[in-house]
Amino acid sequence: MRHDADSGLRWLALLVTAALLTSSTEAAYPLTTDSNCGCYMTNATKSNYFAHHKFFDFRSLSQYINVTKPISKWEDNARASVTSPFFRSRTWNDVWAIQNWNNSGLLALNNTEVNDATLNMVNSPNNIFIERDNSTGNSTFMTMRTFRHDTFQSSAEFESRSSGYQFLSIRMAARTKGAPGAVTAMFTYRPPPTPHNMALVQESDLEILTKDPPTYIQYTNQPSWNATSDIPEARRNVTLPGGRRWSDWAVYRMDWTPGSSTWFVNGVLHSTISFQAPRDPSHVMFNSWSDGGSWSGHMKVGDTAMMQIQWIEVVYNNTDPGRAKVGGCVNVCSIDETSLLGTPVLITVPPQQPAGGGGGGGGGGCSSKKYDQCAGKNWNGCKSCASGTTCKFQNDYYSQCL
Repeated sequence: MRHDADSGLRWLALLVTAALLTSSTEAAYPLTTDSNCGCYMTNATKSNYFAHHKFFDFRSLSQYINVTKPISKWEDNARASVTSPFFRSRTWNDVWAIQNWNNSGLLALNNTEVNDATLNMVNSPNNIFIERDNSTGNSTFMTMRTFRHDTFQSSAEFESRSSGYQFLSIRMAARTKGAPGAVTAMFTYRPPPTPHNMALVQESDLEILTKDPPTYIQYTNQPSWNATSDIPEARRNVTLPGGRRWSDWAVYRMDWTPGSSTWFVNGVLHSTISFQAPRDPSHVMFNSWSDGGSWSGHMKVGDTAMMQIQWIEVVYNNTDPGRAKVGGCVNVCSIDETSLLGTPVLITVPPQQPAGGGGGGGGGGCSSKKYDQCAGKNWNGCKSCASGTTCKFQNDYYSQCL
């Protein structure tokens, strides 16, 4: 793997941006509900707007605690039931689907350009469960486990039921623990037309490799390799800020916006990749896995690794039928300026438009400032520009106030 040698200037820029991101004061705006929000503005280096908001909290689910043992038989892993009624609830099932696929089809291709796994792997519902956080005694978290059996690997994965996510800001409070040879990840994914067309995959990744030093994290816009070599522009191998280790609890954030993927750790801007950023509607996925290939490495028989998640929060746009919001971005909300995790605050209420129209050139009554987005496919934010600027077309998905 190649390690980035970021220049002093790059780190200076990151520090300046981090200072800007943390300069605003929380609790300056009133708490509200999602029903009052026309859109959600994020606090990146430039504001981005999203139509929808979801929050999944795993910290107070003691009634669902069930730490399962790994299942020893290959065929029983895929057939396993979910580990608690929580994973049959509408809160979970309306949005997420636990996976039970295996990699036997990929292994049968016998094509290392597609996949170089050396071990059969199966995803099992048995490997996703709620457990108690013994450091607090009262709270809980969700665990995603991967375990090395004698002849195969059992892993954990869930994905969004919708494949229509197109641009988002997703965050999780998580940590990774366990033996070398595993990968834990949060990512967007649009598959290629066939497994042989991996060059056409669209994927933005946040990955932790347990074979790496405990301060390293991987950010990638896939594909990151081809038949002849790695693609260095597609990946960043970055040291976590402040001496933090991936075994520590941290808030990981990934923003997928037109033309770039950006990652934050505990609110600090960590890396940005514009090269081959995803473009089209995608799934959102989380997993914990190993297959004995060159990327994950090998786990010893009996070894385990896991990603533990306290909560997941996402603001997003979605192309599914019936998901577009009517009326544009009337009330602008934020999940970044809130004093209560999971609850948005109302930051902008546009003035009432005069009867008979007014405010021309856009929807929702709000205006984007210079250099912000003002139009594009699936755009639900402000559609007019501040005085002295004009909405200029850049591509089908992005127009900018200039």
